Amino acid sequence: MQETSKAGDLSDLHDWRFDVDTEEIAWAIFDREGESANSLGKRPLEELGRIVEHVEANAGNLAGLIIKSGKAKGFIVGADIREFDELDTEAKVKEAVSQVNGMLDRLETLKIPTVCAIHGNCLGGGLELALACDYRIATRSDSTRVGFPEVKLGLFPGFNGTARAIRRAGAVAAMQAMLTGRMIRASAARAMGLVDELVSSPERLRWAARKAELQKRRSKPEAMTKRVMRQWPSRGLLAKKMRTETAKKVREAHYPAPYRLIDLFEQYGGDLDRMKRAETEAFAPLMVSDTARNLRRVFALSEQMKGLTPKGLEWKPLRVHVIGAGVMGADIAGWCVASGMQATLQDLSSEQIEKGIKAQAKLFKRKFRTPAARAAAEARLIADPDGLHVPRADIVIEAVVEKLEVKRQIFRDLESKLKPGAVMATNTSSIMIEEIAEGLDDPSRLIGIHFFNPVAKMPLVEVIRGQASDQAQIDKGCAFVTAISKFPLVVKSVPGFLVNRVLAPYMFEAFKRLEAGTPKEKLDEAAVTFGMPMGPIELADTVGLDVCQHVGEILKGSTEGSQLAAKVAAGELGKKSGEGFYTWKDGKPERPEATFDAAEMEQLGRELVEPLIDEAARCRDEGVVESADLIDAGVIFGTGFAPFRGGPLHYRQSAGGGDKPAATKAAAE
Repeated sequence: MQETSKAGDLSDLHDWRFDVDTEEIAWAIFDREGESANSLGKRPLEELGRIVEHVEANAGNLAGLIIKSGKAKGFIVGADIREFDELDTEAKVKEAVSQVNGMLDRLETLKIPTVCAIHGNCLGGGLELALACDYRIATRSDSTRVGFPEVKLGLFPGFNGTARAIRRAGAVAAMQAMLTGRMIRASAARAMGLVDELVSSPERLRWAARKAELQKRRSKPEAMTKRVMRQWPSRGLLAKKMRTETAKKVREAHYPAPYRLIDLFEQYGGDLDRMKRAETEAFAPLMVSDTARNLRRVFALSEQMKGLTPKGLEWKPLRVHVIGAGVMGADIAGWCVASGMQATLQDLSSEQIEKGIKAQAKLFKRKFRTPAARAAAEARLIADPDGLHVPRADIVIEAVVEKLEVKRQIFRDLESKLKPGAVMATNTSSIMIEEIAEGLDDPSRLIGIHFFNPVAKMPLVEVIRGQASDQAQIDKGCAFVTAISKFPLVVKSVPGFLVNRVLAPYMFEAFKRLEAGTPKEKLDEAAVTFGMPMGPIELADTVGLDVCQHVGEILKGSTEGSQLAAKVAAGELGKKSGEGFYTWKDGKPERPEATFDAAEMEQLGRELVEPLIDEAARCRDEGVVESADLIDAGVIFGTGFAPFRGGPLHYRQSAGGGDKPAATKAAAE
């Protein structure tokens, strides 16, 4: 299609390209200058406002407006989070948001048809922009996702996306999308009503958008069934149900945004114009809250961790060999396959390999939509009891029992079989890398790649640097972790590394109180009140009491005479055996109903995490991890430490506790 510029005074745009083609269709192409992805920052929004104003003034000469991305891999990833901290008062938030909403209202009411053409991620403010258009077309590509991830930043949609999403998708589907922040495939988005049409490829997107303009297509009017669900009394019943479901996942005191969104819907959902106005009033306090600031910090930390892999590294891991087909080893192999790699699984027991492979069926069912894709994944997970695939592997990961001599022997046998450039790694959770490397011809080749259980859910992987480990191997280890969509954290080889080292004093503080008579349910409730994903006693049961005892003896000394030791001796190992400190049924601990004083829970929760924070500060002082920020990131993504608090070191500093371990402060005083 030939395009001739009739843009006039829009020739000085930086982040958008504006042209009018021979059929009088205006094209606004978003291609943010100097960025690999489009985000809605101040300048792009100002330039879009100029485009809308220009189109508004020239509507009589135009057949329509198409909004499209100039980036090959994505539409819009959302608002530019880097600029959020500039809006540090509610008044500034309201002013900035009102300007954007005024522009989107003008876009929505243009006298010519508007079409949004979507390929790749269309998230947050990007989806809100798309919903202000008359018609939305998306590619069926697996990379195309729409969604409102704002809740993960302590917010909800603030560019009137709440009302527009409800009008298009209905209250049930739209509220669920906003409350969960989930990424929605294009086909599901079309079924919901967030997208109107699908095309097979990015190449067809342009022509489909042109056709939609010439045919003046618009979204179908809101269905009566959808309208009924936002009227009273249905709206009140729906809001009550949403609060109940939300309370099962997060506490209002920790994450107020989903609750404020439900309040907004309950009060104004019957009148979407009023809801749009009320949205800004409810959004502004959230934007300047400590929760939102800390969650933005966590997002920035995750981006920092993604950048730990050196740019320009040519090594790409395609084949992984895992030695040890227990739960951890099999799950590592399964996750690598789910990430597109080939994985071979070795163990002394063929039955154990078969069991480990079979256990990946649930993961593959969740990750792959079609039987053909699942079958292809299953074909990439290969039983290899004799290790015949070792010479072809790009990375070999040992995940056998925590016995030093066993691990040493494995690597002595492996070393001569690996191809040049292959990574040799251990998944040890407690043994020093240099101890395992003893006796190798080239100990610099061995690194640690330490996963956490469950592999599919835990985002952090520690990349352990032994005293002799080569930097090139560490770089490759980080590249591997990034390739399987996890966050790499480079950690010095010290007892417990980072995560287990900071967890041990936290859990043993709880064990000490348990021995003194504090009920386990009270300890766990206090930790959850602080913001931990589960309490320390339930965590111990989940990890395995034998593992806790082993790590505890390495880091804390003898556990002789304790309840922990007694349970391990009796074979009561926690969740995996069905009995531990709790009795486990259907994967959940049985616990009696109990109510505790809220103020006491707040105080006890803070006391329980003090040893964890102290140890994190020591790790910073000893250079276990490169920086305090990365320690915060590691503890958040490796232990689930309350994200809304911004990390243990950040929490202590922001709470006025300074940056020294509590014991050090006490001694100084």
